[in-house]
Amino acid sequence: MKKQLAILFALAIVAISVRVLTLQFMRAHLHDPAWFQTGSYAKFDRQARDILGGRQNLFWIDDPTRTDLVQYPPAFPALLAFIYKVTGHTSAYSAQLVLWAVDVVLSLLLIAGIAASAFGWRAAIASGFLVALSPLFAMYGAYPSADVPTTWFVLGGNWLLLLALQRRNVRLAIGAGVLLGVACWFRVNPLYLCVGWAFALLVLIPGIWPLKLKMSAAALLATVVVISPIVIRNYLMFPDFTPTGGTIGINLWEGLGETELGRQHGFQFGDDKVAERERVKMGWPADRPFDIQWPDGIRRDRERARESLAFIKQHPVWYFGVMLGRMWGMLKVAGDPVPYCGISGINVTSRKCLPPHWQGGILALGVNVLGMVQSVARYLFLPLAAFGIYVAARKDWRIACVLLVTVLYYLVPGTAAHTEIRYVLPMHGLLIVFAGAGVDRLIGVIHGA
Repeated sequence: MKKQLAILFALAIVAISVRVLTLQFMRAHLHDPAWFQTGSYAKFDRQARDILGGRQNLFWIDDPTRTDLVQYPPAFPALLAFIYKVTGHTSAYSAQLVLWAVDVVLSLLLIAGIAASAFGWRAAIASGFLVALSPLFAMYGAYPSADVPTTWFVLGGNWLLLLALQRRNVRLAIGAGVLLGVACWFRVNPLYLCVGWAFALLVLIPGIWPLKLKMSAAALLATVVVISPIVIRNYLMFPDFTPTGGTIGINLWEGLGETELGRQHGFQFGDDKVAERERVKMGWPADRPFDIQWPDGIRRDRERARESLAFIKQHPVWYFGVMLGRMWGMLKVAGDPVPYCGISGINVTSRKCLPPHWQGGILALGVNVLGMVQSVARYLFLPLAAFGIYVAARKDWRIACVLLVTVLYYLVPGTAAHTEIRYVLPMHGLLIVFAGAGVDRLIGVIHGA
């Protein structure tokens, strides 16, 4: 018992140390566009302030010209308004601190919980240490964005999906679908994952077809029911209907703008560049407000999608290569990041994370050693995850497959357009679970088990 308590205490110390130090770094860089998406947060912040001031509804949009309000799902601006109201501070710092405090606990519990249910407690402890050391999770845990709560709900849904498979329980399948639907209220990215989950239950559950169909339909319909208010609102409010918020076109367009061939054919990367191009094309005066989603944002996004898809259709083999490059960018957590794919976090150091008068002595040495351990863990992560997938498939291929559905969803169709590593945090959470299974197996080999 003392040994187990000592391990849990060490895990807590590592997790809190890495998270606190990374929080200190991010608080110093929260207004630096190189480290934080200040432009995106400004849109959420403006909506949250409008909600508090009574200028915007929590959910309903009563002006069909406000296509900018449909760019993102409604939950994160509402959450920001709630945080502002409770804390009394309308700033990114207050949102950062609240989301960070919740994520310190939830990310660790969810990833370790999935690992425990799938592969046992030793794998859970290994996964816990890996997520505690993870620069990726530490950075985006201190990142006040919709990606953090989205990750909670996708991972929570994945846990229930795993339990539904193991116990053949319809209620657990419904719960998985509900949590996935809630995730879509924060970000639209996981929307079509419900199809993958439903298919996984249909194929992987052993037994008779009525049970397979019931559980598959339960997960799918639960997600559809939860997201249906947003779809119905958009259908009733906007003449140009958009079920997903009108962002597919801009992601395809800017994804092509990442490439040399795309830029040669007029595609651009960056909301400001695309908006300026369209402002000139529409003859919109330079002194009047104009952005990527207003005015007439839904129609404009459909035009971007049509032009992008036509170009991709002309160069399918080339674009498959582009997608492979993005896939590597989504997986690469060590070394220099792949351009346009976002930052995978920092290794903590005394210079980055401590005030000047603390950058010497035993504390600074401890921080630097912790950063070195993070660096080693980063380089070992992908080999451990690959080995863990092999171990999991040998141990129970159904469990391996049900977890891999989410990994492949973010890795393959999720890279069909511009994407960033912060969008795929649920995938990395599950890869940590597999890495934990790999560590568990290595420990077993060492102990002769």
